Amino acid sequence: MLAKIKSGALFGVDGFIVEVEVDMAFGLNIFHVVGLPDGAVRESRLRVPAAIENAGYKFPDGKITVNLAPADIRKDGTAFDLPMAIGILAAQRMLEPESKATPTPNLEDYILVGELSLDGIVRPIRGALPLALLARDKGMKGIILPKENANEASVVKDIEVYGVEHLTEVTTFFRGSRVIQPQICDIRERQNPHPKDFSEVAGQEAVKRALEVAAAGGHNVLMIGPPGSGKSMLAKRLPSILPIMTFEESLETTAVYSISGRLRGEGLIRRRPFRTPHHTISDVGIIGGGSGVPRPGEISLAHNGVLFLDELPEFKRNVLEVMRQPLEDGRVTLNRSLMTLDYPASVMVVAAMNPCPCGYFQTDGIQRCSCGVAQVKRYRNRVSGPLLDRIDIHVQVPAVEYKDLQKERRGTSSEEIRTRVQIARRIQLDRFSDRPIHANAQMEPRDLRIHCQLDEKGHTFLERVITQFGMSARAFDRILKLARTIADLSETERITTQHLAEAVHYRTLDRSE
Repeated sequence: MLAKIKSGALFGVDGFIVEVEVDMAFGLNIFHVVGLPDGAVRESRLRVPAAIENAGYKFPDGKITVNLAPADIRKDGTAFDLPMAIGILAAQRMLEPESKATPTPNLEDYILVGELSLDGIVRPIRGALPLALLARDKGMKGIILPKENANEASVVKDIEVYGVEHLTEVTTFFRGSRVIQPQICDIRERQNPHPKDFSEVAGQEAVKRALEVAAAGGHNVLMIGPPGSGKSMLAKRLPSILPIMTFEESLETTAVYSISGRLRGEGLIRRRPFRTPHHTISDVGIIGGGSGVPRPGEISLAHNGVLFLDELPEFKRNVLEVMRQPLEDGRVTLNRSLMTLDYPASVMVVAAMNPCPCGYFQTDGIQRCSCGVAQVKRYRNRVSGPLLDRIDIHVQVPAVEYKDLQKERRGTSSEEIRTRVQIARRIQLDRFSDRPIHANAQMEPRDLRIHCQLDEKGHTFLERVITQFGMSARAFDRILKLARTIADLSETERITTQHLAEAVHYRTLDRSE
């Protein structure tokens, strides 16, 4: 007796169909699982029989072989418990309709995923959203999965999403004796206002302007200033001025959190992520990896959002260096002996650091710097030049003056800044409507030639700057991207010398010290 059930597995952030083939034959009571299963999949030989028995069904005697096809791709996780159990019951003809006159769902039209407890309860899994997208792309009618995962999967339209809590719900559904209502998600729900606001920050108008430019174009930022000047406070309020995520961006971000098991029943992620790893993090923690199937790291969890690196020089050198390729490409490629996985990593990196080990180098305050020249040089050399070159905006954060601290009205609110950022981002989305580009920071060299054309005065000005400061070709490109964003904020199509001057200012602060 043979039964075939459609299921799914993950390969990075994408899903692929796994056909669970169940064969029952006479012989010794043996339960085999083949098709490159990992340890968690092999343990289903113990979970599935107990779940079937405790759900009130008879587990068959004899030899049972379960094949997970295609058999040349490694399978991991516990999501195959439910399709295995349904396959065993289907092979025993226990899913036959109670009445031939009653229309019943076709087993072949659905993807089944879910972990089973020993009493038949269906437990949540990772990666429900990518698997729902897989069901839609493969033309399936729907997906049956744990109740806790139904909300996130229901954001995918054009398929039926059924959340179940027990094995018996699935069996009675296919026998036609139970009606399960598909899960519906309202993707139009608006996100709540951000709890932190830029108006709470005293002074620092120049830094706020730099962060506005960064938010408008998705640029990386490095803030340099003494302790207590407000670097962390400003960074934590950056998400409050970022533009609302597009539906495509929300899907991408939600998919990363889904395969990481971090959604906790949440549906579509609507607020841009803000990740703040501690400086003791490892390189695997930053870019992803681990034993077995590599998992996304912090840079992927911050996809379409902000990765805040406080006390940048305190991070291990190898941790900072492994970020160079993802910052350039917007993706992380993890190569292992059995597989190569790609995870998205289109992030805004916001970093903060002191100007020296004690933090008071070249400040006007009462406290004087106690560091020697060699100490300052060693401290700054912890961050390599190639990494700094990939950070578009370098901005000084001076100590806050008393007159700014005692003001009742401290500055522009996040909502006002966000309105300007939204207008600039809308211009960019219209400009790149035929490209997979969401912001100016993602432009490629061919885009610069088309959208960042300069007049003769602009070329002369930029040539003088590049020659004087000895900037690299990458720095030249990033100045053009910054100038394009500044022009978008002023809602002008032409890049002027004034826009270039502001962009150059953000790239030369670290060279003028």
